[in-house]
Amino acid sequence: MTHREIPIPSQVSPDVWGSDSIAQCLRSLGLPYLALNPGASYRGLHDSLVNHLGNEHPQMLLCLHEEVAISLAQGYAKVSGTMMGAVVHSNVGLMHATMAIFNAWCDRMPMLILGATGPWDAAKRRPWIDWIHTSADQGALVRDYTKWDNQPGSVPAAIEAILRGQQIAQTSPKGPVYINLDAALQEGKTDHLIASPAPTRYAPPIAPPPGSQELMRAIELIDQTTDVVFLFGRMSSDETHWKQRVALAERAQARVITDLKNPAVFPTHHPQHVAHPGYFMHPLACEAIRQAQVVVLFDWVDAGGAFKQAFGGQAFETKVIHISLDQHNHRGWSMDSGSLLGTDVYMLCEPDQAVKALLEGVKAKTPQSFAPQAPLPNVIADDVVSLRAIADILRPLRKKHSMSFIRLPLGWNGAYLDWQSPTDYWGSEGGGGIGAGPGNTVGAALAMKDTGLGHLPVALLGDGDFLMGNTAVWTAVRYGIPVLFIICNNHSFFNDELHQERVALERGRAVENKWIGQRISEPNIDIAQMARSMGALGIGPITRRQDLQSAIEEGIAAVRAGQVCVIDANVLAGYDANMSGQTANNSNVHKR
Repeated sequence: MTHREIPIPSQVSPDVWGSDSIAQCLRSLGLPYLALNPGASYRGLHDSLVNHLGNEHPQMLLCLHEEVAISLAQGYAKVSGTMMGAVVHSNVGLMHATMAIFNAWCDRMPMLILGATGPWDAAKRRPWIDWIHTSADQGALVRDYTKWDNQPGSVPAAIEAILRGQQIAQTSPKGPVYINLDAALQEGKTDHLIASPAPTRYAPPIAPPPGSQELMRAIELIDQTTDVVFLFGRMSSDETHWKQRVALAERAQARVITDLKNPAVFPTHHPQHVAHPGYFMHPLACEAIRQAQVVVLFDWVDAGGAFKQAFGGQAFETKVIHISLDQHNHRGWSMDSGSLLGTDVYMLCEPDQAVKALLEGVKAKTPQSFAPQAPLPNVIADDVVSLRAIADILRPLRKKHSMSFIRLPLGWNGAYLDWQSPTDYWGSEGGGGIGAGPGNTVGAALAMKDTGLGHLPVALLGDGDFLMGNTAVWTAVRYGIPVLFIICNNHSFFNDELHQERVALERGRAVENKWIGQRISEPNIDIAQMARSMGALGIGPITRRQDLQSAIEEGIAAVRAGQVCVIDANVLAGYDANMSGQTANNSNVHKR
């Protein structure tokens, strides 16, 4: 259990306030936590959570920035599969939170976000402060990257909005919802506590199975060829679903492609896994798609983009089976839907439901031999700290300590570590928004603690990502959430250096200037000292490879003892030339 601030009991009173009924509704939903940064606009609800509910079910988790609160809730949902809540203060808090909400939206993570506004009745507003904290349509700030928003006008309407919101958030394709609570509504006295209906009657619907016609056509296409490729994208972390995916791939003798944008969904050491995963597709993965007669995309992020990478925009005759519910979340403002892909079969259902149905219908094919993945090349045993050096140390340690990797830096080579189970790796932040890593990590580590997974939570973050969201470390320490951060600190927004290098080369200008406006140095930031200032164990800076092993082992021991540890590893700037996906010629990703 997390550490919990236990309130002193209040005197018994017959008075009931609007926010008491709202808080009671939140409890009835079984929300475990509300991550929040406090503000006066929801002081009524805050009081009810503390003095009416006793800060339990849900428990408040204090965060020092709204982006951290949202990112924490996103990380929790990734690992637990359970929605938690977040609360932001008025329009100003929502403005802080927008980037993290966009990440959760692109990541298709469910979340109940509560906000507040100054009294909508202008006669009730305090001078100045209530006026600047009241806006005519607060939900418009996030409407294009939330599934639904509402500003209820009464306590019964607020209860209905919460019930509807949690149902929508958890209906596939999932995502965040926003409910804005009027301060006057929260603080108004009511005659009695308004009961919430039974939440079981407002549970999210079960996604429909694949249509029979589409299923039969998909089975027919897969059965007719010996050259099938599966692209496994946004899928379940359930162990049964993992085994079914492996069984289907083996039954169909399909080659398999995965990526690092999504959590682990298939064993990357499996002989049918084409190439090591990256943020972009490996050249061997592109070649597999070009050679395939049938390609099946299981809720792949940017399905059309996969074919553009493989065929370079040229026409192709490959038969395409697309399995996804994601078009229900496609909007006009955000282009996160990716490029449009023509399909021969479009199955509008959950991808793992399609896996199960295909497994029952596809004929077993004669086993083939598949080309083995290229092994990692040997490296010179120098004393340079690099991502490869970190990986080489972690590889044997992860077997002993059952590590679960929450995040990886952009420069990571997918060949460094194999995924052998769905709890090995939890994917990226979704929307490419830097600063999400620390909050995602703490939320995921909390979910591991609550669900008793027994894994050691580890996050490898870039220095830019960590510095933007580092106060999540304080929240982890405050609530007793053990986790190991390894900051891969190259003292730069290095991917943007590659952008500047590319532009300079195209324009015939001096590439030596690419570092200007990018380097995080002179002075160097003492990341370990920052961690210590928030109560964590800070180790580093580690500048020599020979010191790296003992630093990581010390960090693991600390986390096993219930601590939060941050290791500042000063890594060599640059990307592995053999990386799958992200290379100098493919450095147009807009992420730092």
